[in-house]
Amino acid sequence: MTSRERLLRLFVERSFQEGDFVLASGRRSRFYIDCRVTTMHAEGQVLLGSVGADTLEAAGLEPDVIGGLTMGADPIAYAIAGETWRRGKPIHAFSVRKRPKRHGTGRRIEGCFEQGARVVVVEDVITTGGSALQACEAVRQEGGTVLAVLAAVDRLEGGREAIETGGFAVHTLFGVDEFQAYLAGSTTPQV
Repeated sequence: MTSRERLLRLFVERSFQEGDFVLASGRRSRFYIDCRVTTMHAEGQVLLGSVGADTLEAAGLEPDVIGGLTMGADPIAYAIAGETWRRGKPIHAFSVRKRPKRHGTGRRIEGCFEQGARVVVVEDVITTGGSALQACEAVRQEGGTVLAVLAAVDRLEGGREAIETGGFAVHTLFGVDEFQAYLAGSTTPQV
């Protein structure tokens, strides 16, 4: 089993739930994807770093830093940063606060971000694209250049198109259709 195949299995078995859910966008959905139970899992971190770094390399992206809105993007950015260090081509991480701090430096972007940085914005799940676009805008306001958006999962509900309309290329590790195909051919999950 490849790292990507194993990561897909972890996402399906740990993060994908069927039922009746209200999403952050306010939309109702028959499924919910809580990426954090995979992206914060020890094996998930290792696999995510590898698959994420492979995706950046395949896309020809060479950012200085990687990150997005806290907290969904944080473990993804950290996993990829760690893997790029191990590969000898470090891409450091940052986090975008939903609001600037009211104390200390008052920064909205924390970590290794600097003005002029070339950035890949990370998103855990794309639904409407709003969170990724918010992070892209914060990076622009702080003087960074967004090279692309990298999402762990695309719900395939128009968010990718909204981000692309905003002027940003989008790369995803998985589409929800891959989760559904896995489940259609799967037996009892074992994690």
